[in-house]
This record gives sequence, C-alpha cells and structure tokens, in this order.
Amino acid sequence: MEQILPDELKRLWAEVDGKRLSVDEFGSAHERLLGEYKALWRDALILPREPDLETSLLREVAAYAGQSDLDEIRRRCQHASETLKEQWDATVDAGDHDSVERFYHASDVYVYELMWWHTLVDDASPLAYVTALDFANRHRCRRYLDFGSGVGSGAILFARHEYAIALADISAPLLAFSQSRLARRGLSARYIGLTHERLPAASFDIVTAMDVFEHLTEPEAVVDALADAIVPGGYLFGRFHADPDPLRPQHIVLNFETTFRRLRERGFEEVWRDEWLWGHQVFQKGAGG
Repeated sequence: MEQILPDELKRLWAEVDGKRLSVDEFGSAHERLLGEYKALWRDALILPREPDLETSLLREVAAYAGQSDLDEIRRRCQHASETLKEQWDATVDAGDHDSVERFYHASDVYVYELMWWHTLVDDASPLAYVTALDFANRHRCRRYLDFGSGVGSGAILFARHEYAIALADISAPLLAFSQSRLARRGLSARYIGLTHERLPAASFDIVTAMDVFEHLTEPEAVVDALADAIVPGGYLFGRFHADPDPLRPQHIVLNFETTFRRLRERGFEEVWRDEWLWGHQVFQKGAGG
C-alpha cells in the first residue's frame, strides 16, 4: 500500500466523503488492507504444521503450562483478565512502586491474557505492531527494542524481518516465556530484565512501548531511560492513552501530560499519529535529546 494502513484508510474515507468512493467499496478496501497486516502477523507467529494462528498460540501456552487440553488453556486465556484483577486487588498497593513491581515480576497470568489477545480473535489491535514495523521499514530503522515486551510477539515479528532485536520487561515470567518462543524459532535477541538491568545507551533506532505507560508508577523516569537508549533521530512508537476500566486496575495512569512534557524536555517531537485505527503516536528524538 502507498501509506501506512491508518493513513491509507483515512485517505480512502476522504474519497467516500468526496463521493468518489462508495461506502461498500471502502469496506472492501478496509478488509483487504487489514488482511495484508493480518497475514504478516500470522506468518510471523504461526508455527509449522499448525492449522491456524489461534491453535498455534494456544499450543505454545499449553507447552508452557504442561497442559495438553487446549480447551482448558483457552478457558484460562479467556478469563485471564479477571484473574489478574483478582491478584492485583488482593496483593497490590497502587501507590507503592515496590508493590506494583512485585506483582509484575511474579505473576505469569499475563502469558495467558496476552497470547489470547495476539490470536486476534477478540480484536485486531495487536496489529499495531505491524504498523510499527511498516513505519520502521519506511524510515530505514534496523535496531529494535520492544519495551514492555510481554510475550515477545512484537520481537518475533521484527526478527522475522531481519531486525536486530532486544526485549525489555519487568516480568521475569514473561521474559522467560518470550525467550523460549524465540529459541523455538531459532531467533536470537537480547533480553533485559528491568528489575536489575539498565537499557543500553544509544542502541536503538526504533522502540515500541505498546500499552505500557498506563502501568508505570514512574513514567518520567522511563522516558529518561528510553531517551538515553534511543539514538538521535530514532523513534518511540507507542500508545499513550487509557480509559478507566474496572476490569483493569493495573491501569494506574490515565493522564499522560507528564509523559508528553518529559518527552518534549528530552528533545522528542511527535512526527506521526494513528488517527484512524488504534491511536498510536510516534515521537522522534532530536539531535540534542
């Protein structure tokens, strides 16, 4: 496609507004173009001889859990959000940084929640990683960090497209699971445990932070760490938005103005925004950031 998917869809809708394209024609184009992103996602993640992405990802979770019953794994995945809420409510003081850190460092339930999300069964928003890849390709990036890397799907996608990759997360269970996934595919990466390691300085030209900042007790400190890790001219691609959600008390940040202010102070400028699909933003680091 000529433009990144959200921009292309926005352009096509302008054709509808101008009565140069019908709503049905737009719908067909939307389905076709989104299908291209879905194919890139599926082809990157699906394991050999698996019939579809959902089955493939569930089998990976089953292997992790030592469980052969895929129906039971699917049930755990579909109820993972409720389980996480129960664990959070029972153990976490949201105003205590150490309490929040212990929760993420200990719980493995995110393996179930994130792997189910990445099947695309419930929604297509994980395809924001494909949007990030498309953006990175168009800007000739090659050194990639997924900050808050979760189950490693973004890293797998970028590695399949020959990027040098690193994964950083506060969660030991998630990093271990990600490492097993990449090793199974013969993919190499650097793994950074954020409870005891710092990000390497001036090492990345594209960093994703997908649905991360709403979880942070110290977002300005994270901006500083990312600013130090991104090379001048490099990009931070993320979603900096969250709505109140009683099912997700882990979303402790709903106002991102301090994050945006710190990005400006560190020399970042917004250079792109998804105004059609999922609302992600890209900030580019200036020469003096």
